[in-house]
Amino acid sequence: MVYHIVMWKFKEEIPEEKKPELKAAMAENLKSLVGKVPGLLTVEFVPEPISSSTHDMALVTTLEKAEDIAVYAKHPAHVAVANTYVRPYVCSRSCLDYEPEAL
Repeated sequence: MVYHIVMWKFKEEIPEEKKPELKAAMAENLKSLVGKVPGLLTVEFVPEPISSSTHDMALVTTLEKAEDIAVYAKHPAHVAVANTYVRPYVCSRSCLDYEPEAL
């Protein structure tokens, strides 16, 4: 299993009152990808990070294997969600992918 973690910041021009609605749409549509994208096991959307955070929201996904990250990135359902509900509203993206060590 691998973790794929992505964090975003909103564009400066996004009004504060619009952010909760946008986060809700991001969460709903990103979560809907489970069962559509091969290898995607779970999706957790983090809409309200604590104040010490450097980003406005995050996505924590688990995938079966490292190769599934590339499948996820190019999958038409993921691309459609990202292009519609995420990319138009964010200006910064950070990503971390890792495999947890076996215990």
